[in-house]
Amino acid sequence: MIQHFLDYIAIDRKYSQRTVEAYRDDLRDFCRFLGWEPEEFDPKDVGEDDVKTWMLEMLEKEKQSPRSVKRKLSALRSFYKYLLRLGKVSKDITARVTPPKADKPLPVFFRESEMEEEEARSAVSIQQSDEKDYFENLRDALIIEMLYQTGMRQAELLGLTDADLDLDQGQVRIFGKRRKERVVPIGDKLITQIKEYRIAREDVQGHTPGTKSEQTFFVKKNRSGEIVPMTKNTLYNIVRTRMGEVSTLKKHSPHVLRHTFATTMLDNGADIRTIQTLLGHASLSTTQVYTHTTFEQVKKAYMEAHPRAKNKKND
Repeated sequence: MIQHFLDYIAIDRKYSQRTVEAYRDDLRDFCRFLGWEPEEFDPKDVGEDDVKTWMLEMLEKEKQSPRSVKRKLSALRSFYKYLLRLGKVSKDITARVTPPKADKPLPVFFRESEMEEEEARSAVSIQQSDEKDYFENLRDALIIEMLYQTGMRQAELLGLTDADLDLDQGQVRIFGKRRKERVVPIGDKLITQIKEYRIAREDVQGHTPGTKSEQTFFVKKNRSGEIVPMTKNTLYNIVRTRMGEVSTLKKHSPHVLRHTFATTMLDNGADIRTIQTLLGHASLSTTQVYTHTTFEQVKKAYMEAHPRAKNKKND
């Protein structure tokens, strides 16, 4: 029965192999808790109390994280919805089981000093570039600045076209999740970088300005020397390499630059609803995680600077 469910989500629902394997492992864990092999699973002999006891054992005895337990419960729920649809069970025994509340991790971000160091290093690399490396150094520096100054997602950057950039108005049109459109302003310095990049791109592509306004904005050379749209892996490697040179964070992804944009805006006085609009968040609660990050900074500064706080800490 479990194997039929796994085949269903793999073939009919087209879940990824990794997801199918995670569901398989979670359901096997539940069977082991019941004292069965997966092939012996009989939904008629399982009740709501079994699910609750399984959850408590994972939390209290095995010391698993609430996030991990919540994920395993989600797998069991999907399985029971499948059984309910096939008529194998008359009710979903997971429906009234409340999952543990998992705390959301605070977003990590680059410090302003690290962003300034990256900018300075990029300026030097561009200045010292030979003809072969000039385009890539210019492009890579622009990618970092574009992510940092607009807060756009990785997919949004890769989907950017020349037509989305209105340099006269100083703004960029971004298409987010479900093609939801938003407009983000950009500053004069970034506009200058964009113009320089376009000139360099025209040199490597060999076409006159303005002939491909709908083309993908960020491009790269493939192994055959052809100019093709930037790929996800290339973008990730650019950010990881460049930010890894200036930051001690374990993670150096494009999304960390999105977090950095939001945190920087908040630290410099932007209101939370403005940041919500710029990030393209549908819900304000999604944006509010950045207020917690800023509070942690405030708390740290207070503990280090206030004499009463320092005395208490030393005691």
